[in-house]
Amino acid sequence: MSANSNKELKLLAGAALEFAKKELAPNRENNDRFPFGPFWNPVLEKAFELDFFHTTLPEEFSGIGQGMSSLCTVLENISQEDASLAGIIFTNTQAQEIMRIAKSDGLLKKAGNAKTVKEFLIAFPAFNNPSEVEHVASASKSGDGYTVSGGIEYVVLGGMAAQAVIPARLDGQDGYSFFFVDLSANGINRSDPVFSLGFHACPAVDMTFNNVKAALIGEEGRGQEYFEKMADRMSVAAAAISLGIMKGSLKEALDYCTKRFQGGREIIKWSEMKMILGNMAVMTKNAELILSAACGATDAGKNGWEQCCRAAAIHIQEMACDLTTDGIQVLGGVGYMKDFGQEKRFRDAKQAQSLLGMASLKKVQYLESIAG
Repeated sequence: MSANSNKELKLLAGAALEFAKKELAPNRENNDRFPFGPFWNPVLEKAFELDFFHTTLPEEFSGIGQGMSSLCTVLENISQEDASLAGIIFTNTQAQEIMRIAKSDGLLKKAGNAKTVKEFLIAFPAFNNPSEVEHVASASKSGDGYTVSGGIEYVVLGGMAAQAVIPARLDGQDGYSFFFVDLSANGINRSDPVFSLGFHACPAVDMTFNNVKAALIGEEGRGQEYFEKMADRMSVAAAAISLGIMKGSLKEALDYCTKRFQGGREIIKWSEMKMILGNMAVMTKNAELILSAACGATDAGKNGWEQCCRAAAIHIQEMACDLTTDGIQVLGGVGYMKDFGQEKRFRDAKQAQSLLGMASLKKVQYLESIAG
């Protein structure tokens, strides 16, 4: 996203990109081996200290209180080197947004006041739209509170966070509600980390709950309403991750083509390669302009900003999948090797496309939203 017109965004972009180059790029291949290698806890702690997790959290809850443009700036620049960390920040922000929209200030304040990253992180099924999932956990009233039972698949950060925001259907109700759960409680079982296509260092687990105490977020049965309002805003954040992947892929492709010789000259001078790189460059700039417009509309509350965000995310995520395919082709055979990062970006682009629900349904839902 272009930050040239805003001094604060420009400084934020520089800080996030510098962090990504220093902390993420050197160990990208090793970090991507998780869960078959160690997790990058030191990097996560440094990102927490730099307040990358606090960007949109309101100031009254110990956050920075910035708009979506700031969050997108952080996610985009981090994703140029490794989108897994962006996925962790994205997931945590999703959970915060659900609580903010539902006006569950007490729960949001509890999470925001945490002093360590483990205590601060909130697990959430970031890749699922609960309305698209046939089987979710069930909830029951228990005295003055609630208990949750059943299973939820692919809960991002579920194996490491101190708390979770989860959807569950209350007995006798058709819709679902969101609940806040302390993950240190008895009756919670976690699977081993699920080995996914991309975002390997943004771990997820399948979870089961057995009469676990939970706090209702907002009001009963309004879960889908809260989710859709969250998704309106967070769609641009998902698009920012995809844009960062695109920029990283283009940068690596250009760097490789200026150093690789064939036929006595750099391959960037071959016309076929110029066509591929030119197409990648145009796609990246267009995605940047689209995201900037969507962020501006969101932060200004312009009429129809919700549809703008959804359309931007759908389009940029598709562009990222196409561009990262070209990014591999530019490098030839080594493009499939982990040494360069292009194959990781290819996988991450597909994984990012599923944020907030199934990619195949998003266009249908968008059509329904404009058709009334």
